[in-house]
Amino acid sequence: MFTQLQHYYGYQAWWPADSEYEMMVGAILTQNTNWKNVEKALTNLSEQLTPPQILAMPLNTLAQLIRPSGYYNQKAIKLKALTLWYQEYNFDISQARHIEGTTLRNELLAVNGIGPETADCILVYALDKPFFIIDNYTRRILHRIGLELPTGYDKLRLMLEHNIPRNITTYQQYHALLVEHAKRYCTKIPQCEHCPLSECCQKKIE
Repeated sequence: MFTQLQHYYGYQAWWPADSEYEMMVGAILTQNTNWKNVEKALTNLSEQLTPPQILAMPLNTLAQLIRPSGYYNQKAIKLKALTLWYQEYNFDISQARHIEGTTLRNELLAVNGIGPETADCILVYALDKPFFIIDNYTRRILHRIGLELPTGYDKLRLMLEHNIPRNITTYQQYHALLVEHAKRYCTKIPQCEHCPLSECCQKKIE
């Protein structure tokens, strides 16, 4: 499946961000919304999108700037908590990357507002740690091609990591390709004509 998607879509420049911190902020903002709304919030933050400025900013000001992303009051609190975690590494991504992946994952999961999917996005795209990201797109595609999927997040993640070599570039590309495919073809109402996975899909519409 990975080979077919890679051949069809080519290299995916994902996650879109100018810095690792912006990527982490985007992972919070994209919760329960679409990327267009995240882009509006990031544009509002603009030159204020640095860890010290986010920490110093009044909570209400931050909430209003990220308003387009929805759930802005809660997300403002989450961004403050994430930035406090990052402060422990002196806002230096290289320091964080020296820490073992499971330790970093446990730290992130202990941060207010960060669940498994958000943590794994940060680990994969900011910290270069190979954890397979499980989102609704991933579940939808894997279900339609006929895989029996465990219900728990980590059960499915571990199943995939057991069967897919833990390579950071592969995991980054795999997630990006699944997102692209879910947006183009494997939508809620599938667009099966010309789908690059039609030969292996069990749920295709004739």
